[in-house]
Amino acid sequence: MAIYVRTRDGCFPILGWPMWRHIACGKLQLPEDIAWLYFETFDLLIGHTPEERLEWAECLSQCSSKSELDQQRNKLSVDTLQFLLFLYIQQLNRVSLRTSLIGEEWPSHRTRSPSPSDREAKTSSQNKNWDDQAHLSFVQSHLAEILELLVEPGQLSQSGQALRDCQISLEAVRSLGLLLEGSVCQGRAVQPVHRLLTKGPLQTQAGYSTLSHSFPLHKLLSCLHHNLTLNPFGITACLRSGKKLAWAQQVEGAMKRAKIARNTHMAPPGSKMVLMSQVFKQTLAKTSDKLTGANIKIHRCSDAFIYLLSPLRSVSVDKCRDSTVVLGPVETSIHIHSCQNVRVVCVAGRVAVGASSCCTIHALTPTRPLLLPGNTDITLGPFHTFYPSMEDHMASAGLAVVPNAWDRPLLLGSEGLVNPSLNVTSNPDAACYRLLPPAEFHTLLVPFQMEGDTCEVPGGLPPAYQAALDDQQKRIQNWQKTVMEARLNKEQKRQFQELVEVKFHEWLLETGHRQELDSLIPPTIASLKDSTDGPATDRPQVNDSKHMRTGRTVGKSPMAC
Repeated sequence: MAIYVRTRDGCFPILGWPMWRHIACGKLQLPEDIAWLYFETFDLLIGHTPEERLEWAECLSQCSSKSELDQQRNKLSVDTLQFLLFLYIQQLNRVSLRTSLIGEEWPSHRTRSPSPSDREAKTSSQNKNWDDQAHLSFVQSHLAEILELLVEPGQLSQSGQALRDCQISLEAVRSLGLLLEGSVCQGRAVQPVHRLLTKGPLQTQAGYSTLSHSFPLHKLLSCLHHNLTLNPFGITACLRSGKKLAWAQQVEGAMKRAKIARNTHMAPPGSKMVLMSQVFKQTLAKTSDKLTGANIKIHRCSDAFIYLLSPLRSVSVDKCRDSTVVLGPVETSIHIHSCQNVRVVCVAGRVAVGASSCCTIHALTPTRPLLLPGNTDITLGPFHTFYPSMEDHMASAGLAVVPNAWDRPLLLGSEGLVNPSLNVTSNPDAACYRLLPPAEFHTLLVPFQMEGDTCEVPGGLPPAYQAALDDQQKRIQNWQKTVMEARLNKEQKRQFQELVEVKFHEWLLETGHRQELDSLIPPTIASLKDSTDGPATDRPQVNDSKHMRTGRTVGKSPMAC
């Protein structure tokens, strides 16, 4: 493909959707939905302004037919070389049969359990998207092939191999900014890789010529190999040197394993991270500038209720169970992986679910939810909550209420695209999800007081679900009317009240909602003082008016980070 796009008109340096569809469907034999998935996902990741994203959403929402939609998509184009690199790095998660045989990738009960330090350094052997070491190893071992994608066809041999004396232009190296960035020395400002390679000692190492504005391939390869290092803003570094976060409420003995850390105080835009790991039987809640634009990693949490009510860049929910996660608008994507009995409520550019079971996703998303292989019993429902500053946060993340594709998932099975209408017995991936029946629908109330103007679910509810809510409201009114017409005396009212409360508490215990309510009761925190312990720990600031309020007590929410 790299040679093809350089030798065809209309493919370089910008690749439009019509030409990519021709290449993907005609040459690579991909279904059109998969071709659009790659194109749309790449466009989601690059730096559009919120205004541009909202304008694009408005144009899509006005399309009333497939021909109008195609016409709108035909206006979309991407940087050709960066898109090539994006396609190439999809190999990161490809399972190697060779390493499977020696037990490095294939799950086995016989392999030893990793130590805690192993888990921190490598949180998931099967999902490498958040594995810093896997990223470094992949780029180092494939760097020669990556650079060859940037070489002009005239400098390749007949077999497609790069000639030793070939050159790579500065413009081509600029596209490497998708994968690489760095600084002159530790502590200095982070810059795109092409700027680093054209100044100072790295200019000599990389062989950059100011006359031809190009690099010799072999020198550039050697320079990058020599200087590549582990991402200093990734999970490993965040665990080791990020700010450890304390909070106001802790369950005795249950929170000793929990790790909550962030690097938002020192990471550049796009690399800000907040990590929450092994949170157990706890409610965490936060709205803060520290979360804005951050990549959130929620890992191995169980029996937890997590509210992160700020505009976020991306979210990964990995290996969690029996938990609820309510998120502010997520600019790019939320990835739910290896989870069980988890409820996620989100507005996001993309929602992806893989290897998970018994999970419910309430989403507002302009793209089709991506259901990856290994899912069972996934329920998709409409977005059904709000908080006061939500619409402002959506605008800052470039997310609109339309189009909303929450109920049109794209299924990817082990053999490729899955058609839900196929026989379930021959293709179990087709039965991995259902749409939430309106009869089972209830809205979610965010149980915190905040400042803002949003007072209803953005965009409203689909008609069938709104009708179900109206029906519930009528039943409540009928019940209240029945009680009033019963004309109970004072003693009968007392007995009736006690009976209702007993039944209600039984229901709270049976459903697990008792724990959720109990964890919202704020602790006694009047004795806590603002932190003066230096940069290692963020302690709760009790009277910080920016934080949420719960009940009648002013101060921190159940967990402040």
